[in-house]
Amino acid sequence: MTVVSRIVHEDGGPRPAGDQRPWWQSLAPDFHASRERFAMTRGERAKVAVTAASDVVLRTLGASLVATLAMPLGYHPRALARALSDRELYRQLATSGDPDRFFERPPRSVRVQRRRAALPLFRPRDGRCEDVRFESPFVAVNPRERQAFRAHRGNRFAHARHWRHGDQARPTVIAVHGFSADLYHLNEWFFSIPWLYREGYDVLLVTLPFHGKRQTRLSPFSGHGYFAGGVSRVNEAIAQSIFDLRIFMDHLQHDLGVPQMGVTGVSLGGFTAAVLASVEPRLAFAIPNVPVTSIADLVLEWQPIAGFVKAALAGTGKSVHDARELLAVSCPLSYPPRLPRERLMIIGGVGDRLAPPTHSRLLWDHWGRCRIHWFPGSHLIHLDRGDYFRQMRRFFRDIEFSVG
Repeated sequence: MTVVSRIVHEDGGPRPAGDQRPWWQSLAPDFHASRERFAMTRGERAKVAVTAASDVVLRTLGASLVATLAMPLGYHPRALARALSDRELYRQLATSGDPDRFFERPPRSVRVQRRRAALPLFRPRDGRCEDVRFESPFVAVNPRERQAFRAHRGNRFAHARHWRHGDQARPTVIAVHGFSADLYHLNEWFFSIPWLYREGYDVLLVTLPFHGKRQTRLSPFSGHGYFAGGVSRVNEAIAQSIFDLRIFMDHLQHDLGVPQMGVTGVSLGGFTAAVLASVEPRLAFAIPNVPVTSIADLVLEWQPIAGFVKAALAGTGKSVHDARELLAVSCPLSYPPRLPRERLMIIGGVGDRLAPPTHSRLLWDHWGRCRIHWFPGSHLIHLDRGDYFRQMRRFFRDIEFSVG
């Protein structure tokens, strides 16, 4: 049984069985409007209803903010015309099914700097907490995007915070935050970094491109630059995320002697963790938590962005299938995972209204129905977190991701 939670979903799936077309064509055009059905107790349903309401409020506020401050910059008719002109480049890479053609291997010669971390909430007595930094040599795959990426000086420097034991290199959990949620203190709590450390693991918390210290100049909020540059910018920002994560992995493996590494992430970080699992066979595991799976479908549920996107698609004579194809090159659904199913686990929220459970279910199908845990909460409010942390401990034991 691969569903390891008390809550289970109904059988079936969002994709027609036996459909050999690419996922961006075979997935129903109204996928964004579909709903996952769950078997739950009355108490669990009450928890889900209450927590889901908070997601709807935040989704509306966030969507309004992005629609006002980000979408007009990269999704006006001229910008959409530029994105469509890039379509063939990205389509060829996506349809190849080979992630190495888009996600290029970084060089091994990148110099990584370390210094004592500034004011962490958790500072282990028997180890150290350090801030890690390097200048990323990432070059956008799309020639049209290269100059813009190099012009954003802050984004050229990758950042992470590293908690490690003082005795020896330990198996390391790489954690990736969600969209606009890069604050180290917030993520210390969300990923339960003190608990992971007490379990014997080291933890590396990585900052995504265009977030935190990597924000663009005059950015109105963290993460603004990730989406504000248009569809091609999104593809290249995901490529840079994977490129920089692999540099961190090289540093852990070759400079520090870390014996095992795995990745987890929340929301956009969960999406990133899923992409990394499609690219990087060195991972011991991947655990996306409330992941986004198809960005194109996600925005069709977020009002008022949805109306803006639908109007833009109609104005250019395009459909949701075309929107998915533009982003398919950077989507985990376009590639098989490079980890066996036994080393994959998904955590989903039944009441999630920011990255709905249909996205977790879609990734679960794509990953051969690996281990999955459903909790009775939303994107923001993870009720029964202790239960899924216990499942993570069991998962680590089963795959022998262990200390000593």
